[in-house]
This record gives sequence, structure tokens and C-alpha cells, in this order.
Amino acid sequence: MQYISITTNETLNAYCAQLAKAEAIAVDTEFVRTRTLYPKLGLIQIYDGQQIALIDPLEISDFSALKAILTDENIVKVLHSCSEDIETFICALDIVPKPIFDSQFAAAIVGMGASLGYAKLVEVMLDIQVDKGESRTDWLARPLSPEQCRYAAYDVLYLYQLYPTLRDKARAQGRQPWVFAEMDNLSRKKLSQIPYELLYLNIKNNWHVKGKSLYVLQQLAAWRAKEAQQRDLALNFVVRETNLVEVAKKLPTSKNALHQISGLTPQEIRINGQAMLDIVAAAEQVDAAQYPQPVERLVDFSRFKKVAAAVRQVCLQTAEKLDVPVELIGSKKQINQLIKWSWFNEDDTRAQGLLPDLLEGWRGEHLRDALSNVDGLNIVAATKVGESTDA
Repeated sequence: MQYISITTNETLNAYCAQLAKAEAIAVDTEFVRTRTLYPKLGLIQIYDGQQIALIDPLEISDFSALKAILTDENIVKVLHSCSEDIETFICALDIVPKPIFDSQFAAAIVGMGASLGYAKLVEVMLDIQVDKGESRTDWLARPLSPEQCRYAAYDVLYLYQLYPTLRDKARAQGRQPWVFAEMDNLSRKKLSQIPYELLYLNIKNNWHVKGKSLYVLQQLAAWRAKEAQQRDLALNFVVRETNLVEVAKKLPTSKNALHQISGLTPQEIRINGQAMLDIVAAAEQVDAAQYPQPVERLVDFSRFKKVAAAVRQVCLQTAEKLDVPVELIGSKKQINQLIKWSWFNEDDTRAQGLLPDLLEGWRGEHLRDALSNVDGLNIVAATKVGESTDA
């Protein structure tokens, strides 16, 4: 295994000059994310078919040349199951690589199986057993061990070897544009933000509270998100989601009342108790007209099962026609997302300025007309974000 370690701006610039000549490069990242809200980038691996490079982001101060390569539309970036990689690049370099060819998604659309892990795909296509022994090590610790470096280097070596076959299969089936479109849509999701005042829509069991309590939950969810961002702390390490709902239910007015809430830890109360009490107290001064409308649930609608079944049938028929797994066309989550977007005045998809997955990109191309004819779905045959008809 031959690779170079890049720890200076000058070496990175020279390597990027070489990458500029490539048609495609394999890219991977190693990061640490245990208690933090944002991933901490520990290593960037790249292979252009000539030279594997392990780029140390802890030593580099000027990433401009690398950012130019990663966003060059003429160079395909090959990644595998790239959701977290995209998020890491957004947080660390403030960019989204493009265009992205995701080997996991490509394998699924050419009929090799849905959601194949990297090791399994390498085994199936290259007949190589991948050693994942270093996957959970501390990538921020220095120096990196030889074992860590070899593990990281092999990841992009094999990834680059997977690409030509997957690319050719996707091209032969006319589906390579699907890969790029799917990753573009994923990137838009990663870049989108739900307004603070609507974050309560994503709180599990938010429907348990109404009126003043729902207003308090709305304010607690917004406060927690801001705290997490300011402290770079995972949301549930600020206050656990279930505890937000309990505080909204009980509306405590003292530290003693907080201690009576089952689930709230002494640490949560010590660090964040006063902030939560302040939110509850402030709600007393708010007019009821400012309370959010009660949270709607799909299961509360008598026609939900019938409409969901009809949408799934459209997905099944389309999956059979395209010869792809139905889960790839429309999962239960994606079906529910579409119905919520169609029926509700407020939902997290619309809040992010996005279309439901089933109306977006290659899925929309194959599903929109049939979905528009589903009785009770009320889809407007338009492409503008947010256009729907109330239930």
C-alpha cells in the first residue's frame, strides 16, 4: 500500500494540481462525533487512480485548492453512503462536493441490492474482505498509527476500483443521472435549515401537548437548538427530547418542581434548569392567540391508511416497471412525508423549503403523474416548492 501523507499547504496545493487532471476521484473522510453537534474532521482520503493521499486537516491552514477540486463540476467525486461525509465537509470546509457518485446508491439502482454496506459491496464486486478494525478509533489523536493510515488508504483504493463497473452499469441502464440527482437532493437537505420556531414539529410525542404547553415546547425546542449550536453539543446532551415534552406538560415554576419531573437529571437541572423555568414563566405573559395550532398526526385521519396504501401501490408498480427495490422508490417514511406535505399547513419538509422525495428528481419524473391521480392526496401538478392543496 503506497500513500502519501499531506500535512502542509504546499504539498496539498501540489497534489490538487495533479487532481485537476482527473475525471474522477475517490473521496472519504474520517471524523469523530460522540457528544458534539458537529462532526470533527480527522482525515481526508483521496485517490485519483495514481496516488493515494491522506490529508491531515489538523495541520493544513489553507484549503482553497482542495475546495476548488471538490466543487469542480468536471471531476466526479466517488463516495459511499455519503450523508455524513457531506455534513462533515459542510461543517469543516463550508462546501458540498459535487458532482457526487455514491457507490451505495448506484449499486441499488443497477439491481445489486438496496443499502449495501461498503465492506459487503467490496466483497461482492472485488472479492476482497475489508478490515474494519480501525473504524471506531480516535481520528483526532496524533500521531495516527500505521494501522489507521493503511485502513484509511484502502478505503479509497477499493472505492476507486468499484467506480468504473458501477458507472458503466448505471450508464447502460440510463440511470447515471439518477445518481447525481439523488446526491444533489441529499445535499440540499443537508444545507437546509428548519426555522427555530418550527423545530417542535420534529419532537417525538409533540402531539401530547396543546395550548400553552405546546407553546412552551415550541420555545424549548428553539432554545435547545441554539444552545446546542453555541456549545457544539449534541441536542440530547443539552436536554433529552423526552424531557422537553415532560417540562412542557408539567409547566414547572421552581427548581423543586423540576426535580419532581421523572427523567430530568440533576445535571440537566443544574446547567439548564433556570433557562427552562424562564421559558415557562415567559409563556404566562403570552396571549393564547400566539399558541401553535395543535399538532396533527396522520394516524388521526380516517383516510390515512387508504391513501398510504394507494401511494405504496404506485411505488410498487413503479418499482416493478423500473426493476428496482420498492424501498428505493418510496419507503414508509417517504410516503408519510408526501402525505403530510399534501395535507398539513405546517410540516418539516415545507419548513425547509423542500419538496417531498417522491416528487423530487428522478422519483418525481416517474411518480408524479400517477400520484396526482391518487384520490385524497391532493397533489398539485406543479414543480414549485410548497405548492399543495389543503386536505
